[in-house]
Amino acid sequence: MTSYTLAFDIYGTLIDTSGVLDSLKKMIGDRARLFINIWRNKQLEYSFRRGLMDAYVDFSLCTKEALEYTCLNLDIKLTQDQKSSLLHEYKRLPAFPDVLEGIERLKHTKHKVYAFSNGSYQAIKELLHNANIEYFFDGIVSVEDIKMFKPSPLVYQHFNTKTNSTKDTAWLISSNPFDVIGAISYGMKSAWVQRSSTSIFDPWGIDPTETINSITELQHILEKY
Repeated sequence: MTSYTLAFDIYGTLIDTSGVLDSLKKMIGDRARLFINIWRNKQLEYSFRRGLMDAYVDFSLCTKEALEYTCLNLDIKLTQDQKSSLLHEYKRLPAFPDVLEGIERLKHTKHKVYAFSNGSYQAIKELLHNANIEYFFDGIVSVEDIKMFKPSPLVYQHFNTKTNSTKDTAWLISSNPFDVIGAISYGMKSAWVQRSSTSIFDPWGIDPTETINSITELQHILEKY
């Protein structure tokens, strides 16, 4: 079996970004799900725009500004303490239920396993630690080193450089279609983690190398290549 270097996206792939939903429900009731969807989409949009503008900031600022936008968009007046509480909770989000078993299986193979994120090194380290999965990674690769966001090809190239891997020996694992398309366009293989049956992959004519529903499927998938 070929030994691969695996780049695991964090937000939305291993770590459940809807983890603050319960807190939001207590604050705003039935609008919590809508709120969290807008917040997440705007967070990504802000990172894309800053990448195009060559105006990098820490991803946590994109998260904060997206929170402010969502409050304005929905005309929801959260207090400063509530906003601070949500942002603090965002740093301690839980892992999806399948992650521990799936990552642990890979730890017993010849594959190298890395966390690869738009978040800062410290933010990712804290998330992995709080989710009790930090031990299973060979390292963390953050975009902060080159001050550019996914899906720029510079980011995937940075991953190869940082991990001493090549396009042919690296896989990106992500639930975010923009990330998968970015990696494949760069030349890596990529598994799309379809976290929901209603998730739609962008119809660009650029398909994932594989589609999985759980991280536990990954070890078997890699054995095919």
